[in-house]
Amino acid sequence: MKKLALVLGLAFITFTTKAQDATGVTVTVVIENVLSDEGTVIGGLHTADTFMKGGGIMNADAPAAKGEVTLTFKNIQPGTFAIMVMHDANDNKRMDMDANGMPQENYGTSGQVNAFGPPSFENAKFDVTDENQEFRIRF
Repeated sequence: MKKLALVLGLAFITFTTKAQDATGVTVTVVIENVLSDEGTVIGGLHTADTFMKGGGIMNADAPAAKGEVTLTFKNIQPGTFAIMVMHDANDNKRMDMDANGMPQENYGTSGQVNAFGPPSFENAKFDVTDENQEFRIRF
């Protein structure tokens, strides 16, 4: 019985030590030109598989504040990602659209903006390596 308790104790220590050794980098996103204090600014870190299909592989939000809002994604492993952000002014957790399909709420992505159509992963993608990164996205 003592051996079992010792083994379980060592296993617990091993698992908790590994959990505290989270690795990866931090990606900070500063969203510029937030036009009001209403609602929430929502952001998602996306892969090619999740881009424009709903929530990202990691999501963050902050209360809207006129001017700038900062979102942080921590412990990101190396890979290729894109960031999408939106100002959910009415806090309904979705992008509101006009009848013709145009967004009613402000949004932005990392990378180059496509002025004549929806954002694409190819234009928004960036590589995460072993260094922290900061992006500025303007609504």
